[in-house]
Amino acid sequence: MEYLVIGAIIVLIIFIIYAASKSDSFTIEPPHRAAGRRGEHIAARYISSVLREDDAYYTNVSIAFDGKPTELDNVIVNKFGVFIIEVKNYSGRLSGSEDDYEWTKVHFSDAGNPYYKTVKNPIKQVKREVYILAKYLDYYGVSVWVDGYAMIIGASSPVDSEYVLSSVGDIDHAIHTPGKKRLNSDTIESIKKLLS
Repeated sequence: MEYLVIGAIIVLIIFIIYAASKSDSFTIEPPHRAAGRRGEHIAARYISSVLREDDAYYTNVSIAFDGKPTELDNVIVNKFGVFIIEVKNYSGRLSGSEDDYEWTKVHFSDAGNPYYKTVKNPIKQVKREVYILAKYLDYYGVSVWVDGYAMIIGASSPVDSEYVLSSVGDIDHAIHTPGKKRLNSDTIESIKKLLS
């Protein structure tokens, strides 16, 4: 009888582990991915708070042009243009310049020990994304100007740049200020179809 109970418990444990591994909520996510996801949720709330009725808003848009794939964190399309907002969630202090390929992130442990890590410069990243999205749209017959910005959550940008948004007001100003050329409703609809 004792062996039957132990056997039943083992079968139950195996079943629970198997069921949990099939569940989406059981996945173990690396800390940097979890931080990135949290940053994207924060930015989505900020962006959503300033959207107007005729703004189209897309998140995590995967596109490719000429063999160059990219995922766009946030894309807003409205009569003022097409806007990409790349989100980074960093803790610690960042250093670097607008033209550096990588920035240095310094984070201090509870004991005060510094930890250094290099991270991709989000300004360079968003410039690449702007190029790919503009070429992607142009390939499908929609020639428009694309603006791109980086939004850094949890840390200060090491540079003062037109490409860095640091507040909800900056987001609103960036996506609702008349720019290079207003988009007509047909162009907006074509872009929306390509991004959906």
